[in-house]
Amino acid sequence: MAISAMTHTNVTTDQLALLSLKSQIISDPFHFLNESWSPATSVCHWVGVTCGSHHQRVKFLNLSNMALTGKIPCELGNLTFLVFLNLGSNNFHGNLPLEMARLHRLKVLDLSFNSFSGEVPSWFGFLHQLQFLSLRNNGFTCSLLSSFSNISKLETLDLAFNSLDGQIRKEIGSVEYLRNLNLYGNNLIGSIPPSLTNASRLETLDLSRNLLQGYISEGIGNLHNLNFLSIQDNHLIGSIPFTIFNISKIKVLAFTKNSLSGDLPNGLCNDLTILKDLYLSYNKLHGRMPTSLSNCSQLQMLSLSYNEFDGPIHSEIGKLSNLQELYLGYYHFTGMFLLH
Repeated sequence: MAISAMTHTNVTTDQLALLSLKSQIISDPFHFLNESWSPATSVCHWVGVTCGSHHQRVKFLNLSNMALTGKIPCELGNLTFLVFLNLGSNNFHGNLPLEMARLHRLKVLDLSFNSFSGEVPSWFGFLHQLQFLSLRNNGFTCSLLSSFSNISKLETLDLAFNSLDGQIRKEIGSVEYLRNLNLYGNNLIGSIPPSLTNASRLETLDLSRNLLQGYISEGIGNLHNLNFLSIQDNHLIGSIPFTIFNISKIKVLAFTKNSLSGDLPNGLCNDLTILKDLYLSYNKLHGRMPTSLSNCSQLQMLSLSYNEFDGPIHSEIGKLSNLQELYLGYYHFTGMFLLH
């Protein structure tokens, strides 16, 4: 009897938390919550809610793509059995309440494509079970906090299209299981921390459209699992480390719109046998076109325009049978270009 009463109390706690959320929704145009979220029925039967089979506590809450408008109440932090929370693609706004730090079982948190604002909360560091975190397309500010290094199981961190400023903290390189890091479209400054090259499990890294300066570390070649690397539209200088061209798993390599200089190695494509897209336009690269380009047999996009290359265009480029787009304009190539 005592166990039954406790379960009922806990379920009531979840119900009150969700009803509090409902009370903060000022627009529900498709009546998802208005028609379903009623105290007359069990929360486990509400739209977007899934309960655990044992305790009947709310474990999954998926309200994505419902065109909801409102704020998140502090009571949401009482859903302490929550493992999965997706509020993506709605019109939620305001700050994230501190009480969400109590959601210590969370593995997936998706708040993307909303209008949240304020600083990226430091309490994310208390969500030790978190594996996936997406805050993309919001209005979050502040720099990347060192608290992310406390989330040792984090695999995906997507903060693209916010208003983050300051520098990328060196602690980000100590997130052991990080596979996907997307910081595209922010206002981050300073250099790319060399410690980022310690995140050896990284598969995708996108730092494009920021205000990053300085050099690309030679250590980036240690990221052997990378298949997507994009650092476009920044203020990087110096040469592209040759170690990058040893990352055999890479499919997309993009450095367009920087101030990178130096030559490209002749053996650029010796190890890049599955490279599909190579974006190097709008830099200050010079020297001659690499003779090994034909080894990038899977290449579909090759963009080298607006650089300072000279010398002949090698006929080997005509052997790229998968090539769909080729941009070579506005530099000093000589001779004739014959496609086979």
